Amino acid sequence: MKGKVNTGYIVFLAVVAAVGGILFGYDTAVISGTIGIVTQQFALDTMQQGWYVGCALIGSIAGACFAGVLSDTIGRKKTMLIAAVLFCICAAGCAASVGFWHLVAFRIIGGIGVGIVSIVSPIYISEVSTPEKRGTLVSLYQLAVTIGFLVAYIVNYAILDTAETQRFTSGFLNRVLVDEYWRGMLGSGTVPAVLFLIILFFIPESPRWLIVKGRGEQAVGVMSRIYLSREDLDREYGLTKASIGSEPKAEWTELLSPGILKAVIIGSAIAILGQFMGVNAVLYYGPEIFGKAGIAGGDALFSQVLVGIVNMVTTIIATLIIDKVGRKKLIYWGVSGMIISLLMIGLYFSAGESIGLGNGFMLTFFLFYVFCCAISISAVVFVLLSEMYPNRVRGLAMSVAGLALWVGTYLIGQLTPWMLENLTPAGTFFLFAAMCIPYILIMWKAVPETTGKSLEEIEEYWKSQGKKKA
Repeated sequence: MKGKVNTGYIVFLAVVAAVGGILFGYDTAVISGTIGIVTQQFALDTMQQGWYVGCALIGSIAGACFAGVLSDTIGRKKTMLIAAVLFCICAAGCAASVGFWHLVAFRIIGGIGVGIVSIVSPIYISEVSTPEKRGTLVSLYQLAVTIGFLVAYIVNYAILDTAETQRFTSGFLNRVLVDEYWRGMLGSGTVPAVLFLIILFFIPESPRWLIVKGRGEQAVGVMSRIYLSREDLDREYGLTKASIGSEPKAEWTELLSPGILKAVIIGSAIAILGQFMGVNAVLYYGPEIFGKAGIAGGDALFSQVLVGIVNMVTTIIATLIIDKVGRKKLIYWGVSGMIISLLMIGLYFSAGESIGLGNGFMLTFFLFYVFCCAISISAVVFVLLSEMYPNRVRGLAMSVAGLALWVGTYLIGQLTPWMLENLTPAGTFFLFAAMCIPYILIMWKAVPETTGKSLEEIEEYWKSQGKKKA
């Protein structure tokens, strides 16, 4: 049943929460431009290099573990505020680090912020959205992530160009932008972090969280700004209240109920498998991969900017079509394209020189891979995870799925240098292609289409699965 809603206000709330995704994307991608100089300055071997990339992911795992519980306890808004403060500390601390382990410590702090927003921002957006627009609005978060990627790549490219062509009279500027330009790259994240911290004060708490906590009057106040008729407001309030039940406190044991446990296992599976299909290896180690293909220095970073542009533009397309095409169709087409592109990249590295394939061949399929990934798994995963779970346990269940996602991301960040060296680039990309197969099978056989369904309808589906099993 469709009623009149304040679309502008809903979009405003979604955009503010989605800014957390910009911090996620920036903090994740900025590392790619610093790996070479940090490795050289601190004489890192391949495992230490993996740790430099992966240390922030340890923080992300920790942040994802407690984000759901924290947001269920103190609220979605306050939890996002904590993440914003952590981002500020990370960016400023990295720029001022006095040694490698100080740098690692501040990267871990930022990683905690990334883990928190990866869980809480999509939850918040899904809880203030209407069913008809929820996919599009939650996709704004992924779009914000890609904007963060692109901004990081552009900043890295600009700072590297400055380091290679400029000298300053100021010793401080020379250190931050020339001699140790990784400080400028990492420290520039302070700007979006402060912006996120400020704008969070202009949004209300999630109405669904308020209802769970028995603060119905406040929830009605928020929902009255979303739903323009009393009839629509009362209906949505009643549906949410009914789905919660009489006991306001969620328990971990509820995740073990048959239908919910199935949803948690499936969500965790698609979260962790998605990381082993190569996306974060591309985002973290793009310049190194381009270097192995003969594209080095500023050209490698410029190629990474192209990756960021394709990623962002494709995500805009996905945001516009996800509620029309459907989640599962995007996965089918996108992952099929990922398999083809990964096989072609593997072919380039294994036999490209002998059969006359040039860098343009590799770059074309590299960008095609980014396109297919951005329009499918990257656009869909946070939408699915934010809407799969019941109101009462959404934060807890999202923490479990988020933990799986960040464990996979950490393993890829840590192991990619080793794989590139020991499996060769060709073997690494062939492995990524093989990992796409179980992902697409799980989406086909185990995940329902959620497009256009309310959160309460999706909850009923998983509960019915538990009853069938019983």
